[in-house]
Amino acid sequence: MGISLDMRVMELLSARLCHELAGPVSAVVNGVELMSEEDPDFAADAVRLVATSARTVSRRLQFYRFAYGSLPGEGASPQIGRELAQKYFEAGNVRCDWPADEPARAMAWQRLACVLVVLAAEALPRGGTVSVRGNGAGGGMVVEADGDTVRLTPEAQAGLRSDMPIENLTARGVHAHLCQLFAADLNLKIAQPRPEPRRLRIELTPV
Repeated sequence: MGISLDMRVMELLSARLCHELAGPVSAVVNGVELMSEEDPDFAADAVRLVATSARTVSRRLQFYRFAYGSLPGEGASPQIGRELAQKYFEAGNVRCDWPADEPARAMAWQRLACVLVVLAAEALPRGGTVSVRGNGAGGGMVVEADGDTVRLTPEAQAGLRSDMPIENLTARGVHAHLCQLFAADLNLKIAQPRPEPRRLRIELTPV
């Protein structure tokens, strides 16, 4: 992909990734410490904590490697984006509805879908469902967030604007900024999301 990132964007993205991984990694550390307890109940709880947290770290690392890293080459599953997104949301309060019968798309399209479902999930503080659908032969896409409370932060809304000054970006808005960069690289534009009661619709259309 022909995208170059400003150093500030890279710094903010690094801060975001560290924040996302800090919780489950700390839980692994705490679980290991609990294993030193002589009480067998503590040890059993510790094993469960370590196993659950380690799975969370693994899922997030695999997802972020695809979403933010280089795209896989030959031999990768044609539905890798969907598979990683499903695993990413496996243990949380957000469900990912990305139908298996949705036509397989290019890896760059799948990567864009992955970053958009994370953006949509951020608008669901109490949980809900994020969904992915293709939108027309031009390569468009619709990602929706459905839940009791639907709210996209002002920082994320600002990050979606193509004219957003880099110096005004924050760690909360950098992910949205990457969404619009990835979309532009595929000749797509993101309409500014307008939340409805219980729903947020993010629509991409060809430029």
